[in-house]
Amino acid sequence: MLIPDFFPSDTSRSSLLAAQKLVADLVITEDDFGEIRLIAGVDQSFKDDKIISGIVVLEYDLLEVVERVHSIQPVKYPYIPTFLSFREGPAIVSAFKKLKTPPDILLVDGAGINHPRRAGIATHVGVALDVPTIGITKKILCGEGKEPAQVGEANPLIYEGKNVGWLLKSTNRSRAIVVAPGHRVSLDSSLSIVKACLRAHKLPEPARLAHEYVNGLKRDFESSP
Repeated sequence: MLIPDFFPSDTSRSSLLAAQKLVADLVITEDDFGEIRLIAGVDQSFKDDKIISGIVVLEYDLLEVVERVHSIQPVKYPYIPTFLSFREGPAIVSAFKKLKTPPDILLVDGAGINHPRRAGIATHVGVALDVPTIGITKKILCGEGKEPAQVGEANPLIYEGKNVGWLLKSTNRSRAIVVAPGHRVSLDSSLSIVKACLRAHKLPEPARLAHEYVNGLKRDFESSP
């Protein structure tokens, strides 16, 4: 019922900024979740004028897949930096509503509070759905931090004097990923949860498997008559 306020049909800059302010005003950056039994990753892929959003749910302890769902929707908004939520968010919400086993934590491919207006897509989707979320990106959207040297090392990402996330070295062969609270997850927990999901790949397993899932769906989409 609240989703129209978070994803307004009026796509004027003033309307979108107002929606982001609403998100920033409502975001919770403290732990507001119980025992983590299920964790999920969500990612998007594009084919022509369609966006494919895929969610993979895993058991948190074993990281075994429990469920996969996806949604395919028309692209209604162009790619504009810091406004990614309005391009990809509605498809994520649509896919999430198909889940039979909603996760306790959702890892989102995108920024969280590490956003110029504290309203990255992980935060935006988390607030809209009222679910705990963590943002995972491969590049810094805003802020600065020292690149960690050792696998498992994390350094603070600082923006306007505040810690808004982490630079986490996940493998020897790649640069650090950026981890940040989305909604209802603290800075410390966002880092510890992502670390617990690393399995010798750059991305944590829920995010990695979601990425593979949507790319597979895109290939199927391309090969279908």
